[in-house]
Amino acid sequence: MRALPLLFYVAATTAYGAHFAWRDARIGRLATGLLATGLLAHTFMIGMQTVQAGHAPLVGTTAALSAFVWLLGLAYLYVELTSDERSMGLFVTVLLVALYIIPALDGDVSQRPAVLRSPLFTIHVMAMLFAYASFALASVLGVTYVLLFDEIKAKHLGVFYTRLPSLGALDVMNGRAVAVGWVFLTIGLVVGGVWASQIQGSPDPRVQHMSLADPKILVAIICWAVYSFALYARRAIGWSGRRAALLSTAGFAIVLLNFIPVGYFLTRSHNF
Repeated sequence: MRALPLLFYVAATTAYGAHFAWRDARIGRLATGLLATGLLAHTFMIGMQTVQAGHAPLVGTTAALSAFVWLLGLAYLYVELTSDERSMGLFVTVLLVALYIIPALDGDVSQRPAVLRSPLFTIHVMAMLFAYASFALASVLGVTYVLLFDEIKAKHLGVFYTRLPSLGALDVMNGRAVAVGWVFLTIGLVVGGVWASQIQGSPDPRVQHMSLADPKILVAIICWAVYSFALYARRAIGWSGRRAALLSTAGFAIVLLNFIPVGYFLTRSHNF
């Protein structure tokens, strides 16, 4: 069951690739349908895990990664359905497939320790995941912006020029995605700080390691600093266009660093 969403995501990636190459409207609608079906299967799986565990499956890096993929897919599908623009579907679904491989192979739901049975924990995790999903979209927009920019600069108008939105549209969407992500990241960090202060008396050794020295917390703060600078640079010193695109892509690389190597191997406070 847990591999079913991955199969639909792979099929959607193939269809989006064909649509990107041939610009066939029927293939585009098929790609959207396959992505929506994959998200529906993913939603059903998360619902079943919630019933099985008695709580939302947000405990552990693998569960958080699954929820992140789900949120990213929903966010992109909303953008696609409201804009009727499918050219970025290939880039997004490739990311969905790559990140969902781990949850598809290891989808067991971890039991929730007593220290995590707080509404603040749920708000903290959901805000962080929604922020990361927004940053993922911003990164995709940034990558497509750079590809289109380089093609125009080389005066060789071909694949990307005929298939992607204008540079102006990509830049505006990138700025909005970063702004939304920054708001939720700020909420997530603040709520996480409040929650951490409330559980400081817990005997759980992982709680005792919740400090700025823990890589998971430190890298999250670095992410906030990078995206805060991105917003400041866009508004105050005119860093839009290619610079903003590269900065949002670099920021998401830090997000992925925090998600996988840090989340699985380095943190001593967030390995529930």
